[in-house]
Amino acid sequence: MKSRYPSVLSIAGSDPSGGAGLQADLKAISACGAYAMTAITAVIDQDTRGVRAIEPVSAEMVRAQVRSTLDDIGADVIKIGLLPNREIMEVVAEELSGRSVPVVLDPVMVATSGDSLMEQAALETFKKKVLPLATLLTPNIPEAEALGLEPRKKTPFSVLYKGGHGEGKTLTDTLYDHKTGELTEYVYPRIETRNTHGTGCTLSSAIAAFMARGMETKRAVEEAEAYLHKAIEAGKDYEVGHGHGPVNHFFL
Repeated sequence: MKSRYPSVLSIAGSDPSGGAGLQADLKAISACGAYAMTAITAVIDQDTRGVRAIEPVSAEMVRAQVRSTLDDIGADVIKIGLLPNREIMEVVAEELSGRSVPVVLDPVMVATSGDSLMEQAALETFKKKVLPLATLLTPNIPEAEALGLEPRKKTPFSVLYKGGHGEGKTLTDTLYDHKTGELTEYVYPRIETRNTHGTGCTLSSAIAAFMARGMETKRAVEEAEAYLHKAIEAGKDYEVGHGHGPVNHFFL
C-alpha cells in the first residue's frame, strides 16, 4: 500500500508580499510536516505597509477550487482564512457542510496594518453560515469581541483566543476546549520586533498541519504555539520591506 501525505486545504486570500494569507499558509503547513493545497478567495494588493485593494474571486470559482482539491486529493484538515463577502461565505458553507473534515477557522477581519479585509455587511452571514463549520476558531482580541466571544463563554467549537493585541511584556493565548470546558494558557515573553505580518495565518495553518498529522486539538495548538514563537524569534532581526515584515517560517 502506497503512503499518503497528511494534507491541509487552505481557503484564503493571496498576499503578494508573501508574509500572510495563502503564501504564509503554504509555508507554515509545509514547515510543520503536511501537504498544502489552496483555494484562493481574493487577490489582494498589499505589502508590509498595508492593503490597497481587494478583488474577490467569483464565488463559483471558489466552489470549483474547493470541490476539485477535495474530490481529487482530499484533506485531513481544512483551514479557512479570508472570506471577503457573503457570496463566498455561502459557497464555502455549502461545500463543506456535508464533509466530515475538521476545520481550523481563522476569522480574518483586519490585517496587521489595521486595514479592514471583510465586508462589514458579511459579518452576520459569517456568524450564521461559517462559524458552525469550525472545529477550532482562532480569533485575536478585536475579532473575538466582534463575534461576541470570551474565554469562559461556552461554544460548540474550541476557541484559541490570541493575545497578541494585548499589552505587557508577556503574550498569553488561551485555549477553550469545548469537549472538556478546560481552559489552557500559553504564555511567552513578548518579542520586540516589527516582523509580525501574518502571525495569525501562520499559527492557524501550523495548528491545521499538526492536526492533519493526527494530533488532538490541544496538542496541535501546543506544538503550533511553540513553532510560531520560534519563527518570530528567528525572524525578528531581518528587514523585509518597509513595514511589518514576516516571521521566519523555515527556521529549522
